[in-house]
Amino acid sequence: MGLFKIINKGDGLKRLFIGGVHGKEGLTTIKALESISDDDVQDGCLVVYNCDESKYISTLNPLYYESETGLEVLDLISYYKPDMYIELHCYKSENFQTLTDLSRKKKLGVPPLIELEKGVLIGSVSPLIRTKIFDKENICITLEIPCQPSDESLEVYKDFLKVLAGAKSRADLENKASKIYPEQVETSQRYAWEIFGDYPPF
Repeated sequence: MGLFKIINKGDGLKRLFIGGVHGKEGLTTIKALESISDDDVQDGCLVVYNCDESKYISTLNPLYYESETGLEVLDLISYYKPDMYIELHCYKSENFQTLTDLSRKKKLGVPPLIELEKGVLIGSVSPLIRTKIFDKENICITLEIPCQPSDESLEVYKDFLKVLAGAKSRADLENKASKIYPEQVETSQRYAWEIFGDYPPF
């Protein structure tokens, strides 16, 4: 289930999309990553990578970044130095409430994920890397889908990935995403402010 692809359109945003960072999630995320074409990137560079199956360790656990796959993720970030970093995940349907629980911040120290539609969730990447590896200006997003998605869920997932792939800047992404999901973008920005201060994921 591995996948590696580079789309280079010259100067512009450097993007890194990584799927399947733990467990068997790559079996699902590769379906979306394979749908990205050269035409989806207008300028800059996009690196697409889907990890092989690995032991499941939460990315909120510091031990994840000491695992083989966690170190692989860190190496990719270090090598490509992306302006936009997107992590693709999938979740078991029974975990939907836990992921979107409004008290998640109190329980785990991170805000709840936000549903775009059809079970597709969005949030920031783990604070273990968001605030320690990336700059404030970088775009860092986690995108989740049910591990056994409906056709509708997968289309929403793919479509939003293409919005991300085609965004030329943070402002461009905010503008495009706000037109599709205005309430979700506003909520995401509020959550980011609560956790990171002036450190938004968009």
